[in-house]
Amino acid sequence: MWTGIIVVVIIIVIVAAILIFAGARQPKEEEDPLAARLAEFSERGEVVSLEEIELSQPFADRVILPVARHLGNISARFTPQHQVETTAKNLELAGNPGRLDASSFLALRFVVAGAFGGLLFLVFLFSHNWPVSREFLTTIIFTVLGFFFPQLWLKSRIDRRQKEIRKAMPDALDLLTICVEAGLGFDAAMAKVNEKWDNQLSMAFGRAIREIQLGKLRREALRDMSDRVDIAEMTSFVAAIIQSEQLGVSMARVLRIQSDQMRIKRRQRAEEEARKAPLKMVFPMGLFIFPALIIVLLTPAAFRLRDSLLPLAR
Repeated sequence: MWTGIIVVVIIIVIVAAILIFAGARQPKEEEDPLAARLAEFSERGEVVSLEEIELSQPFADRVILPVARHLGNISARFTPQHQVETTAKNLELAGNPGRLDASSFLALRFVVAGAFGGLLFLVFLFSHNWPVSREFLTTIIFTVLGFFFPQLWLKSRIDRRQKEIRKAMPDALDLLTICVEAGLGFDAAMAKVNEKWDNQLSMAFGRAIREIQLGKLRREALRDMSDRVDIAEMTSFVAAIIQSEQLGVSMARVLRIQSDQMRIKRRQRAEEEARKAPLKMVFPMGLFIFPALIIVLLTPAAFRLRDSLLPLAR
């Protein structure tokens, strides 16, 4: 029975992952798939109808994405505005995975909940090993878990992105310092970081540079970048850059100080994690290592005690 339950859980997780990937796979806003297909057929010199061009697109672009957008629009109508804004903020913090918007993500939660509950319901429909009340309760529990599964996935993406940016900041500030001391401006130094690296921090710098090129003030672009990252190190860095710009302090000196502080904080975080390791090891040791040691040490003594007491019992 437990083997069947484990198989069902694995199938549900796989189906949910496929649905999340399909729902997150949205084309870029600046790309029109129909126009791209039309240009492709025009280059080949083939004469085709618009219906044939549309049918040549992938199934996800023709069916899944329009349905997800429609469900997202419906769910957005019945969702409080505060919840929609919070979801949009979390998607920004996660780096816009799959170019999802808030309404599509809210719809994705209902889709995954329906997939979890529906698949388990079908399994119980053809299997009657449990009472009906237990099957109904289990289906409800897995449906609720499916509803919160995308939220947990988004939270993990946010934590992973923030951890990656926090880890890369000291090295990025070192490169910024070298570029500024070599004579580059701060914007050109940020562009150099975006050019040399391919991580979440360089992508954040690249977006800020594009916003500055489009006419946004540097301090506003940096503040928006800090809001999109939402970590204390980035907030401190942006505040120091804006203050140095307003007061006329040397940018290279400010960057050098910030780089040293970031490196000290990274070392302190590593030391903190090292001190937490013994406490985290207590639970696996108590659950797995200590019972095995007790069995290895006490089993021979138990056999000897049995052999010594067995003649007395006779």
